[in-house]
Amino acid sequence: MSELKDRLRADLTAAMKARDEVRTRTLRMALTAVANEEVAGKSARELSDDEVLKVLTREAKRRREAASAFEDAGRQDQAAAERSEDAVLAGYLPRQLSDAELAGLVAAAIAGTSAPGKAMGQVMKAVTPKTAGRADGGRVAAEVRRQLAG
Repeated sequence: MSELKDRLRADLTAAMKARDEVRTRTLRMALTAVANEEVAGKSARELSDDEVLKVLTREAKRRREAASAFEDAGRQDQAAAERSEDAVLAGYLPRQLSDAELAGLVAAAIAGTSAPGKAMGQVMKAVTPKTAGRADGGRVAAEVRRQLAG
């Protein structure tokens, strides 16, 4: 069993004992998403820490998108609940890259790519493994576009 999954389970138990409703709800949701991922496909399997991290990243992104949608609809209470769940999940994710760190990685990838006209696809292919889990793909793509354009 992955260490991250064990940590999620232990933290869920602690949150339940502390009667922390937001943390309990969020960790239950995260463990359910992990369990669903484990049984998806042709046969059930145990997820590695990296795969659990991908599931948590996806769930955190869903929380941010839902918070934005609720805010646009004028539902501040629901938006705040989604943001609090996102904050709980952020504690299990690696530190996000700053704008300067991301710009440096993209610049290095552009310099290392010998594509004619510096094709965006080739730059993304080079920079994505370096930013996996530490920067949202849309943010990376926007930085690549910005640097290629100017």
